[in-house]
Amino acid sequence: MEDQVLSMQNICKSFPGVKALDHVRFELKKGEVHALVGENGAGKSTLMKVLTGVYRKDSGDIIIDGKPAEFKNVKEAMDDGIIMIPQELNLMNHLTVAENIYIGREFKKHGVFLDKAVQNRKSAELFEKLNVHIDPKAKVGSLSVAQQQMVEIAKALSFNLKVLIMDEPTASLTDTEVNDLFRVIRLLKEEGKSVIHISHRLEELPLIADRITVMRDGCYVDTVDAKDTPIDSIIRMMVGRQIFVEQQTPKSNEGLPLSLEVRHLNCRNKVKDVSFKAYAGEILGFAGLVGAGRTETARAIFGADPRDSGEIYIRGNKVDIRTPTDGVEHGIAYLSEDRKQFGLALGMNVDTNVSLASMKEFSNHGFIQKNASFANTDKLVKELSIKTPSIRQLVKYLSGGNQQKVVLAKWLTKNSDIIIFDEPTRGIDIGAKSEIYDLLNQLAESGKTVIVISSEMPEIIRCCHRVEVMCEGSITGELTGTEITQEAIMKYATQRKL
Repeated sequence: MEDQVLSMQNICKSFPGVKALDHVRFELKKGEVHALVGENGAGKSTLMKVLTGVYRKDSGDIIIDGKPAEFKNVKEAMDDGIIMIPQELNLMNHLTVAENIYIGREFKKHGVFLDKAVQNRKSAELFEKLNVHIDPKAKVGSLSVAQQQMVEIAKALSFNLKVLIMDEPTASLTDTEVNDLFRVIRLLKEEGKSVIHISHRLEELPLIADRITVMRDGCYVDTVDAKDTPIDSIIRMMVGRQIFVEQQTPKSNEGLPLSLEVRHLNCRNKVKDVSFKAYAGEILGFAGLVGAGRTETARAIFGADPRDSGEIYIRGNKVDIRTPTDGVEHGIAYLSEDRKQFGLALGMNVDTNVSLASMKEFSNHGFIQKNASFANTDKLVKELSIKTPSIRQLVKYLSGGNQQKVVLAKWLTKNSDIIIFDEPTRGIDIGAKSEIYDLLNQLAESGKTVIVISSEMPEIIRCCHRVEVMCEGSITGELTGTEITQEAIMKYATQRKL
């Protein structure tokens, strides 16, 4: 095809014990936005890493602009205009925007001295081209995530961009920021640049993508037109089964034991006079816009952030929680939205991560009783359907959904009664989401108190029996059962408490 900029055919890649890619194909046209979707572990990132020189393929062909290509490293790919922006951005916060864009390719006076004026001017020209207002002299650490993405895109343009690969670019963005990003992507498309868009947010694909390629279990499934293919069809191709995302069945907390009560909680002007009750056997949701104070409320309850004032009662008894250790001792578990930084020891195996919060229970005179911990981990791997070659597998090699299950297994091992999930399915595919939702229901049915913080309103509606809505640090409304609708949530999420 004359307009084809990239063709990958019969790509195979294996790692010890795992065939990550099995004769995968992918084509990209000039000026096209082509979405790549699939469950976690489907092989999307591996395929892109093969393309950009991070991994060497075992077999198969890569054709770029009609010529065979195989990059030995990322720099070779970048020099040829094939650039990937990862989900976790690779920028240096202590350097300026311009310094990040031209790192390793600095402009120099007389071949010796750094020419910051030229560097700043060239960066400003890139942002002008994108119609984005960012100061080239600003430190990257002072920018929002959305602005940092624009810096990455500007950096890609400075390499004579041909193909831009974006991995979950909208995962941490507000709706307004997503619209700005899509405007820039359309601008790149008009200039003849090609974009590979990896995303779990299937509802956004018809808005930005021309075609969608679906992968499953390391294999190619199909390539379809984005605008003419229903989301349900994409989901079936991804998971090989029908996923039902119905609303949670209404449930009264009448007769359920009161598990957690928070009275007049205040924390660093981020949490303002928050009071609520949570019951054993129900799923309580916290909804609101970015910056509403939901995470800060959870962290203060768990002891991760110091509270200025307020009282916490567990099963009717007033408790003093000042540190996470206090929180754990009082039966509270907190699954952070950043599981990789705060929930897991990525360089350790599944068994160690599951046992980490309960080492005392598996110790005898200072020695770890491995047989006991192995038996416990084996049991939870089966119960939670954690997909791992073995319990000795390093956690960093598991998919996002399975990593989340390992964190949950850790707190189940600790036998926590109150489990707070902060963005439980962020970065997790639709199939794993469905499994996590089922697990939340199972936990509630077993008598646990489940608290879910989520920025996705459909998730709140799907998961929760009752919802507290927050705006600017305060609870502005409570919704129960069929009252939980997107309209009602938005009403309270934008209703400032006077």
